[in-house]
Amino acid sequence: TCSPPRSSRYGPVPLASAAAFVTKTTQRISPRADSDKNMKRAASGNVEPSPAKETAPPGTPRTESSGAVSKMKYVVVSGGIMSGLGKGITASSIAVLLQGCGWKVSMIKIDPYLNVDAGTMSPFEHGETFVLDDGGETDLDLGNYERFLDISLCADNNITTGKVYQQVIEKERKGEYLGKTVQVVPHITTAISDWIERVACRPVKSGTNPEDDGTEPDVCVIELGGTVGDIESMPFIEALRQLQYKIGIDNLFLVQVTLVPTMSDEQKTKPTQHAVKELRSAGFAPNMICCRCDTELGDEQRRKLGMFCQVGTESIISVHNVSEIYKVPLLLKAQNVAEIIANKLKMYLPKGMPNITPWEQLCHRIDNLSESVQIALVGKYTSGTDAYLSVTKALQHAAISANRKLEIVWVCAEDLEESAAKDVHKIAMDQLKKCHGILVPGGFGDRGVIGKVRACRFAREEKKPFLGICLGMQCAVIEMARNVLGWSDANSEEFNKTCKKPVVIFMPEGSKTHMGGTMRLGTRRTMLKSDDCITAKLYKGSNVDERHRHRYEVNPKDVEALEKAGLSFVGMDETGQRMEIVELGDKTHPYYVAAQFHPEFKSRVMCPAPLFVGLLRAASGQQVADEGGGPQSPRKKAKRSATGASST
Repeated sequence: TCSPPRSSRYGPVPLASAAAFVTKTTQRISPRADSDKNMKRAASGNVEPSPAKETAPPGTPRTESSGAVSKMKYVVVSGGIMSGLGKGITASSIAVLLQGCGWKVSMIKIDPYLNVDAGTMSPFEHGETFVLDDGGETDLDLGNYERFLDISLCADNNITTGKVYQQVIEKERKGEYLGKTVQVVPHITTAISDWIERVACRPVKSGTNPEDDGTEPDVCVIELGGTVGDIESMPFIEALRQLQYKIGIDNLFLVQVTLVPTMSDEQKTKPTQHAVKELRSAGFAPNMICCRCDTELGDEQRRKLGMFCQVGTESIISVHNVSEIYKVPLLLKAQNVAEIIANKLKMYLPKGMPNITPWEQLCHRIDNLSESVQIALVGKYTSGTDAYLSVTKALQHAAISANRKLEIVWVCAEDLEESAAKDVHKIAMDQLKKCHGILVPGGFGDRGVIGKVRACRFAREEKKPFLGICLGMQCAVIEMARNVLGWSDANSEEFNKTCKKPVVIFMPEGSKTHMGGTMRLGTRRTMLKSDDCITAKLYKGSNVDERHRHRYEVNPKDVEALEKAGLSFVGMDETGQRMEIVELGDKTHPYYVAAQFHPEFKSRVMCPAPLFVGLLRAASGQQVADEGGGPQSPRKKAKRSATGASST
């Protein structure tokens, strides 16, 4: 069996070591030991890493050494009764357990809405738009998948009704259906199932190791968004039913997430019974029911649900409220979820698996945090915190690495403006004064921008640790131009297209007519000018690969004047023309860093984002740049050539 990493002076287990342990365990165990010999070797832990092999095109059936076709295994997570039950966290936690069994896991999110992607959706209505490495603008649940599993997904891992219909209509216009009447069944449903099979077998890459070329997955976990019974979900349910028929009942496992409400101190099972009845009417029968409830599901309720839903009581899983979402995998492990899935899918489960020791040690560490740190998040979408979900998770990851309990102070940017009521303005300013650090996140439009600029000025003048992201960086530049250089009319072309001093301008390659998918998106490389800057010390390298989502950039014509005023542009794109990172020197300010990219999208609980780590360390009174390679080592160090440029 694989031995977990030992404790160290940094806490129960080093986070970086924990991440490496998960990767090592995954590489050492063969999930499909078809022969008795291989089963014995897997159980003894003596399985050697498989030799490298060529990757087949997506959708090609995989073959083992014996020549027999090896089928992909699928776990589908659907929801009943209502939305917002936590299907994404449940699906991610199930995937963590499967990963802990030594299997390589991929994930797909199905969103039944007609939008092609989430790029044009309001953060008030839909929450944040999560950006992937390839520039895909997706549902925030893909962020949960990446954070839980430390993987890197692509735009095709998010299927929407808009994407499917767009594909089918394009094929119809090309005449590829040969005169057939194009219908929801079979053409839309076939397009959906083909999409799933094609994407499910694509190699899955690590989210934090840039040298990982990816590994072919063994299991694909699919989350079906919305609620079973919705009209918009029907084609997807039918497509999944057809997929199960095509690949065989032993290759697809269905999990239904439902609500068990408590009324008069009694847990009610009737809503779940009706939800399962609705699912059965669509031709699907759940293999497992995950019951969301306030407290642990009672034995009587389990027996009742097992009888009326025709599911074994051992497969009625209590997913009750816990203090941290990172405890959900532990909750599922305690109820043998991995074993139940492995038995149904006929997958060999090595002895002692699933091994999720890193998660257990992480939860122990979280439970033992005592000192708190307050970070003021100055935003414009503060009424719905899902708009900044990745930012809040990145703050939490960094706080754990700094051994601090995070307290987020939500400050509405408009409350910092002079137009706000005096009492409201005073409360907002008092919040900034009391906090240990300030973060100004991204956003679009001019609402609240004046307040964000004021927050930047307060952080600079009062020496408060500060991190600006995307629009936050642009606000920091505007603030410096106005209050240090004296350019009172300095502004962004986004807010005033006719301003006399546009220190932030529209990017030349951007589209002014189409909103969706036309920004600067995806992972881009940023080159650091010096090894002495704060960013280089945090990333431990000369370049930074982070995800972007913006239409506007700092005007390169004003860079020289801004640098003379004390604002250092330490990071630029590979052309040297686009400004990416600004800093105030550590002799001038304890921590004042802003970036055009979004570091929160690559933050992992086992591997926090470097700029967030710097902010939390500074806010906690710790040394910002840790010279050692301890548990907070944020990213794999880039190799450097003799000239100082990256060799990757």
